[in-house]
Amino acid sequence: MNIYVGSLPFDLDEEELKEIFEEYGEVSTVKVITDKFTGKSRGFGFVEMPDVETAKKAIEDLNGAEIDGRTIVVNESVEKPEGSRRSNFRGGDNRGGGGYNKGNSYKGGNKKGGNYRGGGDNRKSDRSKEY
Repeated sequence: MNIYVGSLPFDLDEEELKEIFEEYGEVSTVKVITDKFTGKSRGFGFVEMPDVETAKKAIEDLNGAEIDGRTIVVNESVEKPEGSRRSNFRGGDNRGGGGYNKGNSYKGGNKKGGNYRGGGDNRKSDRSKEY
């Protein structure tokens, strides 16, 4: 069973994490995730235990435990489905655009007169309420 371990102390290494989980049973692999530029821990990692029962016991006992003043989070790691990561994501641009920001007509039309910002509704908005 693959186990996620979060909120780790940044100076905790893989050997120390392995020792903590070995108290519950055999540990196959341990990986503390590090920053690719600095090499420093990102504060989370993964532990793999071959026996499901001992893994569940470790999760139950260690979730919420304190290590070096930090309360760790321990739960079963769930793999993301294939293709769920955003590949080739380049972010947005800063060219602005129409739509809501510029006061252009709302493409789908609406009940207030065709322009998203304006219209023939004279009722006060929630912003004018006194609290």
